[in-house]
Amino acid sequence: MDDEPLNFSELAVYAGEEHVNAYNSITTPIIQTSTFIFRNSKDIDDYVSGLNKRYEYGRYGNPTQTAAEKKLAALEGAEDALLFSSGMNAITTTFLALLRSGDHVVTTDDAYKKTLEFCKTVLPQFGVETSVVSVHDYDAMEAALRPNTRIFFSESPTNPYLNVMDLERLAQMVKGKDIILISDSTFATPYNQRPLELGVNLVIHSCTKYLGGHNDLLAGVVLGPASFIDKIREFHKTMGGVIGPFTSYMLIRGLKTFALRMQRFNENGQKIAEYLERNPHIRRVYYPGLPCHKYYDLARRTMRGFGAVVTFEVDADYAGTRAFLDRLKRLRIGPSFGGVESLITHPASISYYNCTREERESLGIKDNLIRFSAGVEEPESIIKDLEQALAGVK
Repeated sequence: MDDEPLNFSELAVYAGEEHVNAYNSITTPIIQTSTFIFRNSKDIDDYVSGLNKRYEYGRYGNPTQTAAEKKLAALEGAEDALLFSSGMNAITTTFLALLRSGDHVVTTDDAYKKTLEFCKTVLPQFGVETSVVSVHDYDAMEAALRPNTRIFFSESPTNPYLNVMDLERLAQMVKGKDIILISDSTFATPYNQRPLELGVNLVIHSCTKYLGGHNDLLAGVVLGPASFIDKIREFHKTMGGVIGPFTSYMLIRGLKTFALRMQRFNENGQKIAEYLERNPHIRRVYYPGLPCHKYYDLARRTMRGFGAVVTFEVDADYAGTRAFLDRLKRLRIGPSFGGVESLITHPASISYYNCTREERESLGIKDNLIRFSAGVEEPESIIKDLEQALAGVK
Protein backbone atom coordinates (compact mmCIF):
# COMPACT_ATOMS: atom_id res chain seq x y z
CA MET A 1 0.00 0.00 0.00
CA ASP A 2 2.79 2.46 0.96
CA ASP A 3 4.48 1.89 -2.41
CA GLU A 4 1.39 2.80 -4.44
CA PRO A 5 1.49 6.23 -6.09
CA LEU A 6 -0.82 8.82 -4.58
CA ASN A 7 -3.97 9.66 -6.53
CA PHE A 8 -4.84 13.29 -7.28
CA SER A 9 -6.90 13.83 -4.13
CA GLU A 10 -4.15 12.33 -2.00
CA LEU A 11 -1.55 14.55 -3.66
CA ALA A 12 -3.67 17.58 -2.80
CA VAL A 13 -3.79 16.53 0.85
CA TYR A 14 -0.34 15.05 1.46
CA ALA A 15 2.18 15.96 -1.27
CA GLY A 16 5.06 18.24 -0.34
CA GLU A 17 4.54 17.96 3.40
CA GLU A 18 6.48 16.01 6.02
CA HIS A 19 4.79 12.90 7.38
CA VAL A 20 5.65 14.09 10.90
CA ASN A 21 6.18 17.83 11.34
CA ALA A 22 7.93 19.73 14.12
CA TYR A 23 6.30 19.18 17.51
CA ASN A 24 4.30 16.34 15.89
CA SER A 25 1.98 18.86 14.27
CA ILE A 26 -0.30 17.41 11.58
CA THR A 27 -0.23 20.74 9.71
CA THR A 28 2.88 22.24 8.14
CA PRO A 29 4.12 24.93 10.55
CA ILE A 30 4.21 28.60 9.59
CA ILE A 31 7.93 29.43 9.87
CA GLN A 32 7.35 33.14 10.44
CA THR A 33 10.87 34.50 10.22
CA SER A 34 12.87 36.72 7.89
CA THR A 35 16.29 35.36 8.93
CA PHE A 36 17.68 31.87 9.63
CA ILE A 37 20.62 31.83 12.03
CA PHE A 38 23.83 29.76 11.87
CA ARG A 39 25.03 27.74 14.83
CA ASN A 40 28.71 28.51 14.26
CA SER A 41 31.28 29.29 11.54
CA LYS A 42 31.41 25.65 10.40
CA ASP A 43 27.65 25.80 9.83
CA ILE A 44 28.28 28.80 7.56
CA ASP A 45 31.01 26.97 5.65
CA ASP A 46 28.85 23.87 5.18
CA TYR A 47 26.04 26.03 3.78
CA VAL A 48 28.26 28.03 1.43
CA SER A 49 29.94 24.87 0.11
CA GLY A 50 26.60 23.18 -0.50
CA LEU A 51 27.09 20.42 2.09
CA ASN A 52 24.19 21.65 4.18
CA LYS A 53 20.91 22.33 2.36
CA ARG A 54 19.25 24.88 4.58
CA TYR A 55 17.74 28.37 4.58
CA GLU A 56 19.54 31.69 4.98
CA TYR A 57 17.19 34.60 4.35
CA GLY A 58 13.46 34.88 3.73
CA ARG A 59 13.80 36.33 0.23
CA TYR A 60 15.65 33.17 -0.86
CA GLY A 61 13.15 30.67 0.51
CA ASN A 62 11.25 29.43 3.53
CA PRO A 63 10.27 25.90 4.68
CA THR A 64 6.53 26.68 4.52
CA GLN A 65 6.98 28.06 1.01
CA THR A 66 8.94 24.97 -0.02
CA ALA A 67 6.17 22.65 1.19
CA ALA A 68 3.62 24.60 -0.89
CA GLU A 69 5.89 24.49 -3.95
CA LYS A 70 6.38 20.75 -3.66
CA LYS A 71 2.63 20.19 -3.38
CA LEU A 72 1.97 22.32 -6.46
CA ALA A 73 4.70 20.53 -8.44
CA ALA A 74 3.17 17.15 -7.54
CA LEU A 75 -0.30 18.29 -8.66
CA GLU A 76 1.03 19.65 -11.96
CA GLY A 77 3.35 16.69 -12.59
CA ALA A 78 6.29 19.11 -12.69
CA GLU A 79 9.90 18.59 -11.64
CA ASP A 80 10.01 21.87 -9.73
CA ALA A 81 7.95 24.93 -8.81
CA LEU A 82 8.61 28.49 -7.67
CA LEU A 83 6.08 30.68 -5.85
CA PHE A 84 5.66 34.44 -6.23
CA SER A 85 3.70 37.20 -4.56
CA SER A 86 1.09 37.21 -7.38
CA GLY A 87 0.28 35.64 -10.73
CA MET A 88 1.46 38.75 -12.58
CA ASN A 89 4.74 38.68 -10.67
CA ALA A 90 5.20 35.07 -11.80
CA ILE A 91 4.68 36.12 -15.43
CA THR A 92 6.85 39.23 -15.40
CA THR A 93 9.73 37.65 -13.46
CA THR A 94 9.71 34.56 -15.70
CA PHE A 95 9.83 36.71 -18.83
CA LEU A 96 12.60 38.95 -17.55
CA ALA A 97 14.64 35.96 -16.35
CA LEU A 98 14.49 34.15 -19.69
CA LEU A 99 14.66 37.06 -22.17
CA ARG A 100 17.55 39.19 -23.38
CA SER A 101 17.71 42.37 -25.44
CA GLY A 102 17.08 41.50 -29.07
CA ASP A 103 14.73 38.59 -28.27
CA HIS A 104 11.21 38.27 -29.61
CA VAL A 105 7.97 37.07 -27.97
CA VAL A 106 4.79 35.75 -29.57
CA THR A 107 1.50 35.85 -27.68
CA THR A 108 -2.20 35.83 -28.52
CA ASP A 109 -4.69 38.68 -28.56
CA ASP A 110 -6.99 37.00 -26.03
CA ALA A 111 -4.35 37.02 -23.29
CA TYR A 112 -4.99 38.72 -19.96
CA LYS A 113 -5.09 42.51 -20.23
CA LYS A 114 -2.11 43.14 -17.92
CA THR A 115 -0.01 40.45 -19.60
CA LEU A 116 -0.54 42.13 -22.97
CA GLU A 117 0.20 45.51 -21.41
CA PHE A 118 3.49 44.19 -20.02
CA CYS A 119 4.48 42.75 -23.39
CA LYS A 120 3.53 45.88 -25.32
CA THR A 121 4.80 48.62 -23.01
CA VAL A 122 7.42 47.18 -20.64
CA LEU A 123 9.37 44.62 -22.69
CA PRO A 124 10.24 47.15 -25.44
CA GLN A 125 12.12 49.15 -22.78
CA PHE A 126 14.47 46.15 -22.53
CA GLY A 127 14.84 45.71 -26.29
CA VAL A 128 12.32 42.87 -26.56
CA GLU A 129 9.66 42.96 -29.27
CA THR A 130 6.29 41.19 -29.07
CA SER A 131 4.03 39.97 -31.88
CA VAL A 132 0.36 39.65 -30.91
CA VAL A 133 -1.59 37.23 -33.10
CA SER A 134 -5.19 36.04 -33.21
CA VAL A 135 -5.99 33.27 -30.76
CA HIS A 136 -7.87 31.53 -33.58
CA ASP A 137 -5.17 31.71 -36.30
CA TYR A 138 -2.50 29.00 -36.06
CA ASP A 139 -1.08 29.89 -39.47
CA ALA A 140 -0.50 33.45 -38.22
CA MET A 141 1.14 32.07 -35.07
CA GLU A 142 3.59 30.01 -37.09
CA ALA A 143 4.24 32.90 -39.49
CA ALA A 144 5.02 35.16 -36.50
CA LEU A 145 7.92 32.96 -35.35
CA ARG A 146 11.37 34.40 -36.04
CA PRO A 147 14.95 33.18 -35.59
CA ASN A 148 15.14 35.37 -32.45
CA THR A 149 11.78 34.24 -31.00
CA ARG A 150 12.55 33.09 -27.48
CA ILE A 151 9.10 32.72 -25.87
CA PHE A 152 5.69 31.68 -27.18
CA PHE A 153 3.19 32.57 -24.48
CA SER A 154 -0.42 31.36 -24.45
CA GLU A 155 -3.36 31.15 -22.09
CA SER A 156 -5.80 28.27 -22.12
CA PRO A 157 -8.66 28.70 -21.55
CA THR A 158 -8.49 32.43 -22.17
CA ASN A 159 -10.15 35.31 -20.38
CA PRO A 160 -13.02 36.11 -20.81
CA TYR A 161 -14.16 34.02 -23.82
CA LEU A 162 -12.66 30.72 -22.60
CA ASN A 163 -11.00 29.96 -25.94
CA VAL A 164 -9.01 26.73 -25.71
CA MET A 165 -5.54 26.50 -27.24
CA ASP A 166 -4.34 23.37 -29.01
CA LEU A 167 -1.25 23.00 -26.84
CA GLU A 168 -0.09 19.85 -28.64
CA ARG A 169 -0.18 21.73 -31.93
CA LEU A 170 1.75 24.64 -30.42
CA ALA A 171 4.34 22.20 -29.04
CA GLN A 172 4.83 20.74 -32.51
CA MET A 173 5.03 24.25 -33.97
CA VAL A 174 8.02 25.21 -31.79
CA LYS A 175 9.65 21.77 -31.71
CA GLY A 176 13.31 21.85 -32.69
CA LYS A 177 13.45 25.63 -32.27
CA ASP A 178 15.05 27.51 -29.39
CA ILE A 179 11.62 28.64 -28.20
CA ILE A 180 10.18 28.22 -24.71
CA LEU A 181 6.47 27.41 -24.80
CA ILE A 182 4.75 28.88 -21.73
CA SER A 183 1.08 28.42 -20.89
CA ASP A 184 -0.91 30.36 -18.32
CA SER A 185 -3.17 27.57 -17.11
CA THR A 186 -4.99 29.48 -14.37
CA PHE A 187 -8.43 28.85 -15.89
CA ALA A 188 -7.68 25.17 -16.55
CA THR A 189 -5.99 24.22 -13.24
CA PRO A 190 -3.90 21.04 -12.82
CA TYR A 191 -7.15 19.19 -12.10
CA ASN A 192 -8.63 19.83 -15.54
CA GLN A 193 -5.47 19.88 -17.66
CA ARG A 194 -1.74 19.07 -17.44
CA PRO A 195 -0.02 21.21 -20.09
CA LEU A 196 3.44 19.74 -19.43
CA GLU A 197 2.13 16.39 -20.62
CA LEU A 198 0.99 18.05 -23.86
CA GLY A 199 4.45 19.41 -24.66
CA VAL A 200 4.45 22.79 -22.89
CA ASN A 201 7.79 23.80 -21.30
CA LEU A 202 6.56 25.98 -18.43
CA VAL A 203 3.17 26.40 -16.77
CA ILE A 204 2.06 29.48 -14.84
CA HIS A 205 -0.88 29.84 -12.46
CA SER A 206 -2.38 32.66 -10.50
CA CYS A 207 -2.77 30.77 -7.21
CA THR A 208 -5.10 33.58 -6.14
CA LYS A 209 -7.86 31.84 -8.08
CA TYR A 210 -8.72 28.12 -8.01
CA LEU A 211 -5.58 26.89 -6.24
CA GLY A 212 -6.01 29.09 -3.16
CA GLY A 213 -9.73 28.82 -3.68
CA HIS A 214 -11.05 31.06 -0.92
CA ASN A 215 -10.59 34.63 -2.20
CA ASP A 216 -8.22 35.35 0.67
CA LEU A 217 -4.67 35.31 -0.73
CA LEU A 218 -2.50 36.58 -3.60
CA ALA A 219 0.11 34.25 -5.09
CA GLY A 220 1.51 32.97 -8.38
CA VAL A 221 3.59 29.97 -9.42
CA VAL A 222 5.71 28.83 -12.35
CA LEU A 223 6.24 25.07 -12.82
CA GLY A 224 8.40 22.93 -15.07
CA PRO A 225 11.87 21.41 -15.46
CA ALA A 226 14.39 22.26 -12.73
CA SER A 227 16.78 23.69 -15.35
CA PHE A 228 14.28 26.46 -16.14
CA ILE A 229 13.05 26.97 -12.58
CA ASP A 230 16.61 27.30 -11.22
CA LYS A 231 17.33 30.09 -13.68
CA ILE A 232 14.10 31.90 -12.78
CA ARG A 233 14.77 31.37 -9.06
CA GLU A 234 18.17 33.07 -9.24
CA PHE A 235 16.61 36.08 -10.97
CA HIS A 236 13.72 36.04 -8.50
CA LYS A 237 16.18 36.49 -5.62
CA THR A 238 17.11 39.83 -7.14
CA MET A 239 13.58 40.91 -8.08
CA GLY A 240 12.25 40.07 -4.62
CA GLY A 241 8.58 39.35 -5.33
CA VAL A 242 8.44 36.76 -2.57
CA ILE A 243 5.47 35.02 -1.04
CA GLY A 244 5.31 35.13 2.76
CA PRO A 245 5.17 32.07 5.03
CA PHE A 246 1.64 32.79 6.21
CA THR A 247 0.37 33.07 2.62
CA SER A 248 2.22 29.84 1.82
CA TYR A 249 0.42 28.17 4.72
CA MET A 250 -2.93 29.50 3.53
CA LEU A 251 -2.21 28.15 0.05
CA ILE A 252 -1.38 24.70 1.47
CA ARG A 253 -4.58 24.82 3.50
CA GLY A 254 -6.62 25.70 0.41
CA LEU A 255 -4.98 23.02 -1.72
CA LYS A 256 -6.03 20.25 0.65
CA THR A 257 -9.61 20.60 -0.62
CA PHE A 258 -8.61 21.47 -4.21
CA ALA A 259 -9.83 18.21 -5.78
CA LEU A 260 -13.16 18.39 -3.94
CA ARG A 261 -13.69 22.01 -4.92
CA MET A 262 -12.85 21.38 -8.58
CA GLN A 263 -15.39 18.58 -8.79
CA ARG A 264 -18.07 20.99 -7.54
CA PHE A 265 -16.82 23.86 -9.73
CA ASN A 266 -16.98 21.69 -12.84
CA GLU A 267 -20.48 20.48 -11.99
CA ASN A 268 -21.80 23.95 -11.17
CA GLY A 269 -20.18 25.57 -14.19
CA GLN A 270 -21.73 23.02 -16.54
CA LYS A 271 -25.22 23.27 -15.01
CA ILE A 272 -25.24 27.06 -15.02
CA ALA A 273 -23.92 27.25 -18.59
CA GLU A 274 -26.69 24.91 -19.74
CA TYR A 275 -29.30 26.96 -17.88
CA LEU A 276 -28.07 30.25 -19.38
CA GLU A 277 -28.04 28.75 -22.87
CA ARG A 278 -31.78 28.05 -22.50
CA ASN A 279 -32.67 31.44 -21.00
CA PRO A 280 -34.45 33.75 -23.49
CA HIS A 281 -32.77 36.83 -21.99
CA ILE A 282 -29.30 35.59 -22.92
CA ARG A 283 -27.91 36.18 -26.40
CA ARG A 284 -24.87 33.91 -26.22
CA VAL A 285 -22.97 31.73 -23.75
CA TYR A 286 -19.25 30.97 -23.82
CA TYR A 287 -18.32 27.75 -22.01
CA PRO A 288 -16.07 24.93 -23.35
CA GLY A 289 -18.47 22.32 -22.01
CA LEU A 290 -21.23 23.42 -24.38
CA PRO A 291 -21.38 21.98 -27.93
CA CYS A 292 -21.95 25.53 -29.22
CA HIS A 293 -18.49 26.61 -28.06
CA LYS A 294 -15.93 27.00 -30.84
CA TYR A 295 -13.44 24.71 -29.07
CA TYR A 296 -15.84 22.17 -27.57
CA ASP A 297 -14.27 19.17 -29.35
CA LEU A 298 -10.72 20.23 -28.45
CA ALA A 299 -11.70 20.85 -24.84
CA ARG A 300 -13.38 17.44 -24.60
CA ARG A 301 -10.24 15.81 -25.98
CA THR A 302 -7.65 17.59 -23.86
CA MET A 303 -9.44 18.59 -20.64
CA ARG A 304 -10.94 16.67 -17.75
CA GLY A 305 -13.51 19.35 -16.93
CA PHE A 306 -14.28 22.95 -17.82
CA GLY A 307 -14.27 24.89 -14.57
CA ALA A 308 -16.52 27.38 -12.83
CA VAL A 309 -16.28 30.37 -15.18
CA VAL A 310 -19.15 30.99 -17.60
CA THR A 311 -19.15 34.08 -19.82
CA PHE A 312 -22.38 35.28 -21.42
CA GLU A 313 -24.05 38.17 -23.21
CA VAL A 314 -27.22 39.61 -21.74
CA ASP A 315 -29.96 40.58 -24.21
CA ALA A 316 -29.64 44.23 -23.18
CA ASP A 317 -27.59 47.38 -23.69
CA TYR A 318 -24.92 48.78 -21.31
CA ALA A 319 -27.46 50.27 -18.90
CA GLY A 320 -29.70 47.19 -19.01
CA THR A 321 -26.77 44.91 -18.27
CA ARG A 322 -25.78 46.97 -15.24
CA ALA A 323 -29.42 46.95 -14.09
CA PHE A 324 -29.32 43.14 -14.26
CA LEU A 325 -26.33 43.17 -11.91
CA ASP A 326 -28.16 45.49 -9.51
CA ARG A 327 -31.10 43.08 -9.28
CA LEU A 328 -28.96 40.21 -8.02
CA LYS A 329 -29.71 39.46 -4.37
CA ARG A 330 -27.14 36.84 -3.31
CA LEU A 331 -24.48 36.78 -5.99
CA ARG A 332 -21.65 39.19 -5.34
CA ILE A 333 -20.06 41.55 -7.85
CA GLY A 334 -16.28 41.20 -8.02
CA PRO A 335 -13.54 40.84 -10.65
CA SER A 336 -11.90 37.55 -9.59
CA PHE A 337 -12.86 33.89 -9.97
CA GLY A 338 -12.14 30.40 -8.68
CA GLY A 339 -13.17 30.95 -5.06
CA VAL A 340 -15.81 29.21 -2.98
CA GLU A 341 -18.10 32.24 -3.25
CA SER A 342 -19.81 32.88 -6.57
CA LEU A 343 -18.65 36.12 -8.21
CA ILE A 344 -20.02 38.02 -11.18
CA THR A 345 -18.37 40.87 -13.06
CA HIS A 346 -19.12 43.29 -15.89
CA PRO A 347 -15.77 43.73 -17.68
CA ALA A 348 -16.85 46.87 -19.53
CA SER A 349 -17.42 48.83 -16.31
CA ILE A 350 -14.89 47.14 -14.01
CA SER A 351 -11.79 45.79 -15.75
CA TYR A 352 -12.00 48.17 -18.74
CA TYR A 353 -13.52 51.23 -17.05
CA ASN A 354 -10.72 53.49 -18.33
CA CYS A 355 -11.28 52.55 -21.99
CA THR A 356 -13.66 54.14 -24.45
CA ARG A 357 -16.45 52.01 -25.87
CA GLU A 358 -14.59 51.80 -29.18
CA GLU A 359 -11.41 50.66 -27.42
CA ARG A 360 -13.33 48.04 -25.45
CA GLU A 361 -15.08 46.66 -28.50
CA SER A 362 -11.79 46.46 -30.41
CA LEU A 363 -10.64 44.13 -27.62
CA GLY A 364 -13.87 42.09 -27.78
CA ILE A 365 -15.30 43.54 -24.57
CA LYS A 366 -18.97 44.17 -25.35
CA ASP A 367 -21.30 46.38 -23.33
CA ASN A 368 -23.51 43.40 -22.43
CA LEU A 369 -20.72 40.93 -21.61
CA ILE A 370 -20.81 39.24 -18.19
CA ARG A 371 -18.26 36.86 -16.67
CA PHE A 372 -19.62 34.63 -13.94
CA SER A 373 -17.65 32.37 -11.62
CA ALA A 374 -19.67 29.71 -9.84
CA GLY A 375 -18.86 29.01 -6.22
CA VAL A 376 -19.54 25.82 -4.29
CA GLU A 377 -23.13 26.70 -3.39
CA GLU A 378 -26.00 24.50 -4.51
CA PRO A 379 -26.41 25.22 -8.23
CA GLU A 380 -30.17 25.60 -7.81
CA SER A 381 -29.72 28.60 -5.50
CA ILE A 382 -27.31 30.25 -7.95
CA ILE A 383 -29.70 29.69 -10.85
CA LYS A 384 -32.63 31.03 -8.81
CA ASP A 385 -30.85 34.34 -8.25
CA LEU A 386 -29.81 34.60 -11.88
CA GLU A 387 -33.38 33.76 -12.95
CA GLN A 388 -35.02 36.54 -10.93
CA ALA A 389 -32.43 39.11 -12.05
CA LEU A 390 -32.72 38.13 -15.72
CA ALA A 391 -36.53 38.27 -15.56
CA GLY A 392 -36.28 42.05 -15.43
CA VAL A 393 -34.30 42.31 -18.66
CA LYS A 394 -36.31 44.18 -21.30
